[in-house]
This record gives sequence, structure tokens and C-alpha cells, in this order.
Amino acid sequence: MLRSRAVALVGAVLIVGLGLAVRAGGGGAFAQNAGTALYASMVYAGVLVLRPATAPLPAGVVAVAFCWAVEAFQLSGVPAGLSERSLIARLVLGSHFDWADVAWYPAGVVPLVVAHMLLRARTAATADRG
Repeated sequence: MLRSRAVALVGAVLIVGLGLAVRAGGGGAFAQNAGTALYASMVYAGVLVLRPATAPLPAGVVAVAFCWAVEAFQLSGVPAGLSERSLIARLVLGSHFDWADVAWYPAGVVPLVVAHMLLRARTAATADRG
């Protein structure tokens, strides 16, 4: 379990680094959408850091639901106010609701769920042989 948590933590750190690199590389629709998808990917990795034994599909559902909850919270205006005062709040909570983000969150999670499922299947098949 410690190994799974460490792999998930390294994955989260790499995803955050990639997200920051995309943002530093410029603005525009690509950076916005990639950043949104990578945010969701990082949340998926975060779920696995907190609960390493979580199966891929439930972890994906939790990650997307969390992202959608944060997006809905943006409708309250609270994240916008916090984002004006804090870069960390802006990175974690965003600042304004965007329907496009709602669609991009699953785009960041689904590939990781599929890869995680394939990896688990391969690991199980290897264990059965040995």
C-alpha cells in the first residue's frame, strides 16, 4: 500500500509540474483546457494518495464529482473573491464557472482510469502466473 501511495504521489507531483509548464507556455484555449484536464488528473492521483486501495472506477467517479463540486462552488462567488487575494486559491478553486470545464474534467480522468484498470489487470495476470 505504501508503494501505491508513493506512485500516486509522484504522479500528482508530475501532473502539477506539467500543468504549471502548460500555463507558463502561454495562454489561450489550449492552455485553459489542458490545465482543466490536468487539474482533474491531479485530483484523481490525490484520491489514490489518500486511499491507495481504491479501485479505478470509484476513484474516477470521486475525482470528477469533486471537480464538478468545485466548479459549482464557483457559482457562489466565494472562489472569485478568494482568488483575487491568493494565487493558491486561484489554482485550487478557480475563479468563475465555465461549462467547458465541466466537460474537460472527465477528459482528464478517463484516460487515467483506463490506464489504471489495464495496469491492475496486467499486475493480476502476472501474479496469477507466478
